[in-house]
Amino acid sequence: MKYILLLLLFPVFAYAQKRPSNQSLFDTIPFIPDHTIERLEIFKKQPVTKGGIIFLGNSITEMGNWAKLLNDTTVLNRGIGGDITYGVLKRLDDIINRQPKKLFILLGINDIGKDIPESVIAYNYFKIIKQVKEKSPATTIYVQSILPLNPTLNNFPQHYDKGEHIPRVNAMLKANAAIMGYTYINLQPLFVDAQNRLDAKYTYEGLHLKPEAYVVWVAYLKKMKYL
Repeated sequence: MKYILLLLLFPVFAYAQKRPSNQSLFDTIPFIPDHTIERLEIFKKQPVTKGGIIFLGNSITEMGNWAKLLNDTTVLNRGIGGDITYGVLKRLDDIINRQPKKLFILLGINDIGKDIPESVIAYNYFKIIKQVKEKSPATTIYVQSILPLNPTLNNFPQHYDKGEHIPRVNAMLKANAAIMGYTYINLQPLFVDAQNRLDAKYTYEGLHLKPEAYVVWVAYLKKMKYL
């Protein structure tokens, strides 16, 4: 398995990786550590129930009211604003201990914002998936594509203006789905405008989603029988 995976990843290393721009590699925004601690404390207080549905990711996931959208109070939101793939790897035991029936993952945009190389983002994703499959084999894993951006909107956080990396990471996630045993979900067509940017009607500032976007998102997951 590891040799096949390395071969699949090899072309990715050929992509020219730019030097970190206005940020240090793997740096953190000051408020994130406190927010992460707060979220982890909330998670710890929730009873450990097995066989449910979990949404795992960063602020895009955290801002979704999944339990309400699915009319199911057992659905868990494991999104943490600002989180990256490294952060999820550190808190993966919380997911594995719950042995979810279904796990929906969406990560990567914060990694991109911090200039973490595309191949590293994909590799961390594959580590997450491998650990879940090994320790919670009954879990069906869904990997959702990194969403598009719209840097033309007011208040767009400029350190995220690196949209060219998104399709490259998504391509790696899609290419490895069959061999690693997860379902890849392409969310991009749901939210792009005619210029292939995140549609202004679905976003606050070109990065985060408005509530109506989550309605579209869940409707699509249901339509495709993922939920």
